[in-house]
Amino acid sequence: MMDERELAQRIKALSKSVAQNEAPDSILALMNTIKNDAKPTEDMLRSTKAGIFIGKLRSNPNKDIGKLANEIVIKWRKLVDAEKAAKGHRAKNGSPSTPTPASTTTASPAPPPSSSNKPYEGDTEKRHFKVDKVDINRTGNTVRDNCIGMMYNGLAFKRTDSIEEVLVRAVEVEHAAFKHYKGDGNEYRQRMRSLFINLKNKSNRQLGRRVLSGEIPAEKFVAMTEKDLLSEEQRAKDEALEKENLKKAQAPMPAKSISDALKCGKCGQKKVSYSQAQTRSADEPMTTFCECTVCGNRWKFS
Repeated sequence: MMDERELAQRIKALSKSVAQNEAPDSILALMNTIKNDAKPTEDMLRSTKAGIFIGKLRSNPNKDIGKLANEIVIKWRKLVDAEKAAKGHRAKNGSPSTPTPASTTTASPAPPPSSSNKPYEGDTEKRHFKVDKVDINRTGNTVRDNCIGMMYNGLAFKRTDSIEEVLVRAVEVEHAAFKHYKGDGNEYRQRMRSLFINLKNKSNRQLGRRVLSGEIPAEKFVAMTEKDLLSEEQRAKDEALEKENLKKAQAPMPAKSISDALKCGKCGQKKVSYSQAQTRSADEPMTTFCECTVCGNRWKFS
């Protein structure tokens, strides 16, 4: 179950999608995650203004969006009514809202925080949405839901972040990719696989941390080039290798001359280019490298 901060994040993402007139499928996918995961209290609805925003969506021109918004409002209204009824029952029976030291032995203990919001305590190298018992069915589209699962696996790899934190980011990344690549076509699928491979790269552990922390927003993450995705260390190595190769390419090559005194043993022509280099000790004769300009035959002699 999501907490107040997570609910606020998803409402913000939904508000942005609606304001930008994104495809109804994308908006419905975000709304479904809110419907499935959120069980807000009255205080949460007030502080996040989630109820007001969802309520406005009931009059959305898209019938599916309006219908789903109405379902969410009904669900939340029942939760709030149940909460009020429970408070009224406690007040009627004279139960204080906060147990005093004398009543702590008979009062029901506060429910423990949801395990999905606690830091992960298992084997982080084996984290998987199935192992973590995560429901990835968020969009009603099998391809997209599988990509959410794939992003969850990549982001969770060797991380202790809570299940809920990882899932929120996985949904955001998939949504951003679906929007950026305009659907779930080949480019979208290839990109999701590429991002997953980079997240699982053991030499690039900072990438997942930066995405989970929000340092790299989902919209930026899905559009990063392969070079941008590399770790700073790997990028420095690649740049050093590129400079070294460039330096070698610019090194002066031995000048070649054309001689009609040399004859190609393959085609018999006397149009031979040659160059000389000291390949052995200084007191040894230079080695002559020959190439026939007619047939390309190569040979050398000292």
